[in-house]
Amino acid sequence: MKYDFDQAIVRRGTGCIKYDRRPELDPFWVADMDFASAPEILAALQRRVAHGVFGYPQAHDGLNQAVLEYLRTRRGVEVPLEQLVHMGGLVPALSLAARAFCGPGEALLTCTPVYPPFLNVHHDARVDLVTVDHLFEEGRWGFDWAALERAVTRQTRVFLLCNPQNPLGRVFSRDEVTRLAAFCETHDLVLVSDEIHCDLIFDEAATPHFSALNLPPALARRAVTLLSPSKTWNIAGLGYAYAVIPDDSLRRRFAAARGHTLAEINALAYHAAEAALRHGEPWRQQLLAYLIGNRDRLVDFIRSECPDLTVMAGEATYLAWIDARQMGVPNPAEHFETRAGLFLSDGKFFGWPGWIRFNFGCPRARMLEGLAKIRNALG
Repeated sequence: MKYDFDQAIVRRGTGCIKYDRRPELDPFWVADMDFASAPEILAALQRRVAHGVFGYPQAHDGLNQAVLEYLRTRRGVEVPLEQLVHMGGLVPALSLAARAFCGPGEALLTCTPVYPPFLNVHHDARVDLVTVDHLFEEGRWGFDWAALERAVTRQTRVFLLCNPQNPLGRVFSRDEVTRLAAFCETHDLVLVSDEIHCDLIFDEAATPHFSALNLPPALARRAVTLLSPSKTWNIAGLGYAYAVIPDDSLRRRFAAARGHTLAEINALAYHAAEAALRHGEPWRQQLLAYLIGNRDRLVDFIRSECPDLTVMAGEATYLAWIDARQMGVPNPAEHFETRAGLFLSDGKFFGWPGWIRFNFGCPRARMLEGLAKIRNALG
């Protein structure tokens, strides 16, 4: 079956934050796609709705089996069911990890630029935040290992990793993730690895995803791995994610910190997640091919028609991280809002002012219209 990613679907007026938060602007900001979810997911939701009763749900056997099979076949790990913790989303899981593993006077560490919640969940735990910039070397973004050693202290308790990296689009290698885990071992840190974009890698032969789940046992014991089908299959609004926590002590601390602060997962989310993991692979493969085409067109356009902007071809995600510092304006995102009516993600919220993030997870014609508005606003 061939899926139509060129179909334009009207989203404005449907209560989605992407289009309705600032309805007067053309949005290329928040990380959801403008594509209809896979038909198998829609069918699963329709079957669940047809049942007609929406009482308090729990993870059913079909979902548990689908998650464990996914971990076995896609991530190459055998995970006992008891190591899974079902969650209502990745951001609540990040907040929960900060509260579970940090206390007053302690700190969490992460690298910037990064998905904005990484820079805010420390407020939930009332702890400190320490950041280290990613380093650009030999044509790729990586870790500044010397700066990390300088930044870590005896009060640091958690390292938050984003892999694949949002917004840089990097897929960190086995060596990088293993070295980071060894750093956490040396400094007695819990490694919290957000891997929500791990099924959106454009060339898995060249840049395979190395999950924290694949670490040697001695290092994996201090890892909390966060996963979800939400970004890949465009079901983020349903609110489902899960944590894999091999260590019993960490898992108990994680669960205990939850208390009564997190909402129940809704009945539809479980069934959408199961359908995505069981039946969504053909759709995912066609999606990746389409996104590669969008990425390549975007990079060519920026390089050939936008001389004040710089962009790298990302290895994963549908998010382009664009260096706009050469424009010489105080805030590029505000500039494009005022001059072009565009809603772009402002780099300052990722820890790097002067940059912008552009979401190319949309029909190609729409993406090109947005890029043309960027070009025209540069003059």
